[in-house]
Amino acid sequence: MTTKHDQIIQYIMNLEAGSAISVRRIARELGVSQGTAYRAIKEAENREYVKTFPRIGTIRVEKDEKRGIERLTFAEAAAMVDGTVLGGSGGLNKTLARFVIGAMTPDAMEKYLSSGSLLIVGNREEAFRLALEHDCAILITGGFGCSDEIRRLADEKNLPVISSSYDTFTTATMINQAISERLIKKEILLVEDIMMHDPKFLYEDEQIGEWRRLLKESGHSRFPVVNRAGKVVGVLTPKDVPEASTGPIHMYMTPNPITITRKTTIAYAAHIMIWEGIELLPVIEEGRLIGVISRQDVIKAIQYMKNQPQMGETMEDIILANFGSKRMDNKMRFSGKVTPMLTSHMGTASWSALTMLMSMAGIVTLKSFRQSDIAIDTFTVYFVRPVQLEDMLDIDVEPVEEGRMYNKVEICVYRDKELIAKAMLAAKAMRK
Repeated sequence: MTTKHDQIIQYIMNLEAGSAISVRRIARELGVSQGTAYRAIKEAENREYVKTFPRIGTIRVEKDEKRGIERLTFAEAAAMVDGTVLGGSGGLNKTLARFVIGAMTPDAMEKYLSSGSLLIVGNREEAFRLALEHDCAILITGGFGCSDEIRRLADEKNLPVISSSYDTFTTATMINQAISERLIKKEILLVEDIMMHDPKFLYEDEQIGEWRRLLKESGHSRFPVVNRAGKVVGVLTPKDVPEASTGPIHMYMTPNPITITRKTTIAYAAHIMIWEGIELLPVIEEGRLIGVISRQDVIKAIQYMKNQPQMGETMEDIILANFGSKRMDNKMRFSGKVTPMLTSHMGTASWSALTMLMSMAGIVTLKSFRQSDIAIDTFTVYFVRPVQLEDMLDIDVEPVEEGRMYNKVEICVYRDKELIAKAMLAAKAMRK
């Protein structure tokens, strides 16, 4: 029997993208309590069927897929600039094609306006009308409003008219910054990108013979174990099952396994697998099994991320980009200048930035020597002398201990052969 909670979720899924959603409206239309409606809306938000935007409200959206900047929506643009929607809210979930800054006469502006564009403009009524006639949404800067006629036209065409209190320059800067952050996030792979959907699994009350049958049929040796409600209760691997053993699976499985969700990052999953020494991670949603990932899946994903074109620069990328590197016998040397980005408010090199620089140099060296991905275990650093802006630094990284899974490097920072800082970095290697 379908519960009220499931009925509300289905009702939300059947709404058109861009439809406004409220607790009171759902409670009234479906005859449920406001508490039940609220819980269902939060669940729909977790499943990415709806989104809540400041000053806009909760609206139905298409389920968020991994996408590039070309899939930015008007609602997301409004949230970036703390905007208030004046009209055309039905089009908030439409895709934004490009931005146009209206710093020109209407005649000159017309050739740049096209369907799906967002016109960023000040208090210019004639530009508003021209944009809507060309199926172009509007972002009004300076906190200005618009006439009732423009609101009616925007509602008719489902083209958002958004007002932001910031000026045009600040608005464009905020959008560019938000886009840059989205481009960095685009590079981050999540478990949902690589997990195996509809995996083979075992029930806890089945006999161990079922595991042997599944082992022969699938070619896999590790399986999640669930109860009859579909919730993960364990994992069964060959080392758990003695030869000629009999009895129910729950007698042999490893109970209470580590689990992850579809939104867990690949980096975090890799960290868990290395530290816990496990080969399989069940992926759950509300406790129920929805997929699995293996160590091989994670390693392939990390290799893919290495080959992925750089779309946005992180702080680590920017800092290390100013330093060249060369291999010298059994060590690596990184040389570069202290740039303004590395300095503190006092004008000397920031200790935190130098720490990041040293750790990145250590990681790059280990990857170069070991040809494998690593995860930092410990990092101990000692600072001896301050560093000034424009100083030239040499960072020498030398392996001091190499094992099959565990490695250590010594990191020394010099300025004109004078020791500035010293560190010891220990890391674990991730192997197939």
